[in-house]
Amino acid sequence: MKKTSILFCLILIFIIAGCNTLSRQKPLIGITSVYKDNSNSLSYNYIKAVEQNNGIPLILPTVENEETIETYINKLDGLVLIGGADIPPSAYNQAPHPTVKIMADKRYNFERRLIKKWLNAGKPVLGICLGMQFTNVVSGGTMIQDIPSQIGKKVDHRCKEKLHKITIDPSSNLAKILNSTQAHVYSTHHQAVKEIGRNLKPVAKTDDGIVEALERTDGCFGLFVQWHPEAMTKDIEHRDAIYSALIKACLKSRK
Repeated sequence: MKKTSILFCLILIFIIAGCNTLSRQKPLIGITSVYKDNSNSLSYNYIKAVEQNNGIPLILPTVENEETIETYINKLDGLVLIGGADIPPSAYNQAPHPTVKIMADKRYNFERRLIKKWLNAGKPVLGICLGMQFTNVVSGGTMIQDIPSQIGKKVDHRCKEKLHKITIDPSSNLAKILNSTQAHVYSTHHQAVKEIGRNLKPVAKTDDGIVEALERTDGCFGLFVQWHPEAMTKDIEHRDAIYSALIKACLKSRK
């Protein structure tokens, strides 16, 4: 082999090794996706929020194979559970309210197993909107199926053009992350958690009493918010504070 060829091979090996080292410095973050009409989709805002906070985003398709789910658990450093349609009320022993629009069975069966296994693994997780609700239900909690008809319209929780205020428990991890006991957030939901599931506690509420954030109580990093920080493009500091907290927790959990 010519000296130039040997040199090229050595340089290539060095580059590959360097890239692998870099990839392990940055945590691998799985992001769930919406399953509908035999396809998966995801807002690019989630990808940007992870990548711009030094994580490597990996979109998780809806799968049925148990071994694939176990591989997700073993290989990923962190998990983002995204928003979407409603959880089947049968999952928390209720009849459906007329406003409920149930998610596809494939997504429900996949994420139900993924969330349960992920929580048992104790790895860092960030739940957004449905991700917060789904975690609560998997943990044994229940849901308010329709805020406007069952709670009222004091706060517009589907405020697509304006923010609404939340009050944060000063002793919570969320208060430390945001360095504040108040925030103004963007959300789009008509449901909310009611009875709180195992190993979870409420840490933020709106003026109408709706729980806007949950945290794990078992010592593992688990933050679940009802709003969409990745969509708050006019408040990047807020977005980055939440997503970087997930990334930092992933790096810490490796040690």
